[in-house]
Amino acid sequence: MPTSFHLPVSSNSNYSGQCACPSYATRRDDQPREKCGVIGIWNDPDAVRKTYLGLYAQQHRGQEAAGIAVCDGSTIDSHTGQGLVVDVFKEDVIAKLEASYNTTTEEDLNHGVIGHNRYSTTGGTQSCNAQPLVETTFNGPVAIAHNGNLVNGQEWRKELSRVGRLFHTTSDTEIIVHLLASPEQRDTPDPVAATLRNLLGAFSLVLLFCDRIEAARDPWGWRPLVLGELPSGKPVVASETVALDVMGAKFVREVEPGEIVTLNNDGVTSRRFASPSTELAQCVFEHVYFANPASNVFGQNVQVARETFGAKLAQEAPVDADYVMPMPDSGRSAANGYAIESNIPYREGIVPNRYVGRTFIKPTQEERSAAVRLKLNVISEIVNNKKLIIVDDSIVRGTTTREKMLQLRQAGASEIHLRISCPPIKHPCFFGVDFADRQQLIAHNRTVEQIREYLGVDSLHFLSIKGMLSAMKHEPQHYCTGCFSGKYRVDVDHPVACEVATKAQLDMFNPV
Repeated sequence: MPTSFHLPVSSNSNYSGQCACPSYATRRDDQPREKCGVIGIWNDPDAVRKTYLGLYAQQHRGQEAAGIAVCDGSTIDSHTGQGLVVDVFKEDVIAKLEASYNTTTEEDLNHGVIGHNRYSTTGGTQSCNAQPLVETTFNGPVAIAHNGNLVNGQEWRKELSRVGRLFHTTSDTEIIVHLLASPEQRDTPDPVAATLRNLLGAFSLVLLFCDRIEAARDPWGWRPLVLGELPSGKPVVASETVALDVMGAKFVREVEPGEIVTLNNDGVTSRRFASPSTELAQCVFEHVYFANPASNVFGQNVQVARETFGAKLAQEAPVDADYVMPMPDSGRSAANGYAIESNIPYREGIVPNRYVGRTFIKPTQEERSAAVRLKLNVISEIVNNKKLIIVDDSIVRGTTTREKMLQLRQAGASEIHLRISCPPIKHPCFFGVDFADRQQLIAHNRTVEQIREYLGVDSLHFLSIKGMLSAMKHEPQHYCTGCFSGKYRVDVDHPVACEVATKAQLDMFNPV
């Protein structure tokens, strides 16, 4: 195994999934790691507006930027902007994209649309990072939208910069475009597959070419990606099934780990660039928090999973109380499950104010605390002199949760028993989730008792990893629990020994 990084990692069919690059530890704190949403529609006459609707349905996956790219068969036009979908895409913008797309229904014309919701961490919010990214290569224009994070992205950026490539974003997604345009990949029989074999980490991708859309998912299956069919019979891909529902599309199946799905005028075809990992790494936090409750993710309904988490909490940590009360909005599903299992009444006594911005952007702690109080109004008539079981999905830094518990005390709650529907988050994520570094995570190097004391509650219980995984559809080994356990599918410090595929499997570029 080579010990130094080189360009490129072999892009031919004897690729073993091994990635030669030095320590990843130096780039943990300052690189964008995002959770996002992607959509792609091929040759539907109303594809632009359906993409808009699909992005709107996936707004929860990214609220900092949005974008749509359209192809009329020879050129790709796009519009991106920072903010919510409804703010980025006014009627005049949609009309302009529709004009570029050309809504004719002639079957022999190549018309495609892809879209992206973006959420990034600090340092990654520049407007240049909004997706889809659109570039022109030797083989013509291409647009790309990405959900996930590349473990070897920083080393690729260093090497590509060393050999003269120019970058105009800080996103690891741009690396994929540079690799796709490199002669080492461009001149192979399957440039997209050759490019994807150079990537290590989490990626659910849609790429728009002038004659097709390619949708792909990494061999570990970290992030969701589904295939659907619109009422027109045209194919669509999206991060979540809720986007298909809003567009009126029917769910066909998931894009499989290690698979590339092609959408073009011939319909839908499939091939593999790698075999699925023997142990998948489906992100269990999709069910804990990220995904829409109406979505089916990794073959399992999110709402039902969250209710089951709540029921498991009630089994693991029962306590006598007057009410089970959710922390809105993320705790509602689990609180309902807890209430049903415990036979304790479910009651809402915390009302959210949906017109207050994010608390972390306030300049002082006093202002941040005031913003928390503005965001959540406690109904003292309900909580006064009551013993409460408060259910929330997770605790990351703990500062906001502490303010919430103080509000309940000030409103007269006699007892507060906090129940969290996932295990303690002790470790960062390197695969597309915006978790802070270890020093900012309240559960890192702290006991549950220490956290309880800091939060000011009478009792605290986190759902166990075993309890959480027992609620999931697939075998426990097929979920990533790295943020809870510290055990990652990829060695993030030395990502050089992750077996992805065999030569025989990689040679099979026929439809699956």
